[in-house]
Amino acid sequence: MANAKEIQARMKSIQDTMKITNAMYMISSSKMKKAKQVLADTEPYFYNLQSAISRILRHMPDVEHPFFDERIQIPRQERKIGCIIVTADKGLAGAYNHNVIKMTEKMVEEEGHHKLYVLGIVGQQYFRKKDVDMDEQFHYTVQKPTMHRARVIAREVVEKFLDGELDEVDIIYTEMENAVSMETKRVQLLPLKKAAFMPKLPADVQQEIIHMVPSTKDVLDQVIPNYITGNIYGCLVESYASEHNARMTAMQSSTDNAKEMLHDLSIQYNRARQAAITQEITEVIAGAKAQKRK
Repeated sequence: MANAKEIQARMKSIQDTMKITNAMYMISSSKMKKAKQVLADTEPYFYNLQSAISRILRHMPDVEHPFFDERIQIPRQERKIGCIIVTADKGLAGAYNHNVIKMTEKMVEEEGHHKLYVLGIVGQQYFRKKDVDMDEQFHYTVQKPTMHRARVIAREVVEKFLDGELDEVDIIYTEMENAVSMETKRVQLLPLKKAAFMPKLPADVQQEIIHMVPSTKDVLDQVIPNYITGNIYGCLVESYASEHNARMTAMQSSTDNAKEMLHDLSIQYNRARQAAITQEITEVIAGAKAQKRK
């Protein structure tokens, strides 16, 4: 058994670590709440954009536009698929990064030519060591996601889609369902699917007459890129909030484990202390008996 001094030193080390995990828990809690509030403030605008696209397609269901071109003439094995991967810039977040990387690896094994646009230092360092096609110029941090950053990312993938360099654009991110549950998702950003914007309406519903100025294509050219930007921004904020929620859970678990270790060490310390006291008393009694014999 370790002596009392060694146990005390270990308890001091665990207490110092527990202070760090507590601080990280509080920081992540604050960042997560701010991120969710920012997302809630911006969501109405992008819901209105989605509603506007739905309204246009409801009146003009046969409209042709490059953003809705699914390029069905290209075989699956020849399709060029770009995927935005949202990981974290650091670890200590439980299985958050692992789940995103696992889904990405599963996607890369599918048919087609996959090109990865990886956000976050953890994902970039991981996939740089793998035999995958990763855009090395695509360096963006995932800390404090902003609309400007989402717009830059959207502009890059939209241009490549319209130029034919990509036939499909997906995004893999993590959505926080509640305080204890998160889900890693893969969502297709491009091409858009008309069915997703055209809810079924009763046949007797009268629709208003609308006019597109200067044309339907020009209106969609302005609305859809902003809609995609909003989608990407929402995914970035959801991932950011999920990362800090996962870190909160990990730090809380670490703090709880530290408390259990301190409890066990406290018992060991008391036993060692009692053993030392007993040893001293025994030595005193033995010395007294020896003196008495003399």
